[in-house]
Amino acid sequence: MAARILVADDEPSLRKVLDAQLRRSGHEVVAVADGALAIAALEQEPFHLVVTDLKMPHVDGLGVLRWVVRNQPGLPVILITAHGTVDAAVEALREGAYDFVTKPFDREELQLVIDKALRNERQASRRVSDDGSGLGIVGTSAVLRELLAFVEKVARSPTTVLISGESGTGKELVARALHSRSGREAGPFIAVNCGAIPESLFEAELFGHERGAFTGAVTSKPGRMELAQGGTLFLDEVGELPKDMQVKLLRALQERTITRVGGVRTLELDVRVVAATNVDLGKAVADGRFREDLYYRLNVVPIRLAALRDRSEDVPALVAHFLARFNQRLGKSLEGVLPEAMAALQAWSWPGNIRELENVMERAVLLADGPWVGPQDLPAELVRDRRGAPDPEDEPGPSDGLGLKEYLRVHTAKLERTRIQRVLGEEDGNVTRAARRLGISRKSLQVKMKEYGLRES
Repeated sequence: MAARILVADDEPSLRKVLDAQLRRSGHEVVAVADGALAIAALEQEPFHLVVTDLKMPHVDGLGVLRWVVRNQPGLPVILITAHGTVDAAVEALREGAYDFVTKPFDREELQLVIDKALRNERQASRRVSDDGSGLGIVGTSAVLRELLAFVEKVARSPTTVLISGESGTGKELVARALHSRSGREAGPFIAVNCGAIPESLFEAELFGHERGAFTGAVTSKPGRMELAQGGTLFLDEVGELPKDMQVKLLRALQERTITRVGGVRTLELDVRVVAATNVDLGKAVADGRFREDLYYRLNVVPIRLAALRDRSEDVPALVAHFLARFNQRLGKSLEGVLPEAMAALQAWSWPGNIRELENVMERAVLLADGPWVGPQDLPAELVRDRRGAPDPEDEPGPSDGLGLKEYLRVHTAKLERTRIQRVLGEEDGNVTRAARRLGISRKSLQVKMKEYGLRES
């Protein structure tokens, strides 16, 4: 998929080479001669990736990186360095750079790094802090409050954590919350997407390599585990690890040491490991696809994230969060979401979880013509399948004279009753299990059942 890439380098010949290479790959390129011009471009236009030289006049590559980390967190930055500045590049990785390549660089190596950065950028949810928790996690449901309390409880421990849950539930966000509360927050947070790295390059990516270790290794390079020293290593999609790498990772975790590919020096590790998976690792162990000993090494403190459909009471807060974000990003000034649209959003099953809701809200804010997001701005299938939401024929018409607040109250109550009734049915009338899924106490559920005339079986 084409992307908008900003290139910053004070060498005209290198700018020309990078511009031509990226355009041949189908990308749109803006090339500038120094860091000050790069920052000016970032202030004016959106980009998917920044490729910048480390040494430049006016503002260098580190200055560009620090501006991006402060003002556009989540935007990946790749540094181009000379041989004598590799140590500075490694320090830049600790400050938040995505990766670096050294001059003279191999074009295929650079293309691989760029493609990987763009894949990660598209997969990552934009992280914006919400309501003062400082963790960027939005919602007020009992399920979420319990999760946040557990994060606070285990964050300062050095123990390995395994986060599981469906795709789009916010596993990386929880991993970052653990890091920010761990006492290691001054150290780096290094993320590795285990499903996005070619199997042949995985060992070098994780452990690093020495010059000449394999074809294309024109210089020595630290691996992700080495870069995470003093901080947190986040292994996303850990269930995708190749079998031979599972053995090597297990050894590194047990011995707390690594050796670069092609190297002989052993490096002691001071790293807190947080892993995440959207597959059932227990089943993968039973099927012989994942090592049992590695599973137990990772699963010391398990955290299971609820799907969005199981905490639908958080949807309005998430909707407001994304509305504010996309108002700012798209230059809109929408006031809110109409009750009919909110009812559809809360009733939808959200198979893609929070990431799907984010995409729906971006589309809605972009398409909305008036001051409010309405059903017409939502995907047709979402409005059409409301999973038991009130029939439009039963809704009060304009002549009923309901104000907006009263209208919202009436339909929220209808939606709540429908949700409770459905979950009770799915749990065969078991109030305890239904309350757990709804994120409320058993007593609160019984009160609501009495209010809505629902019997306890």
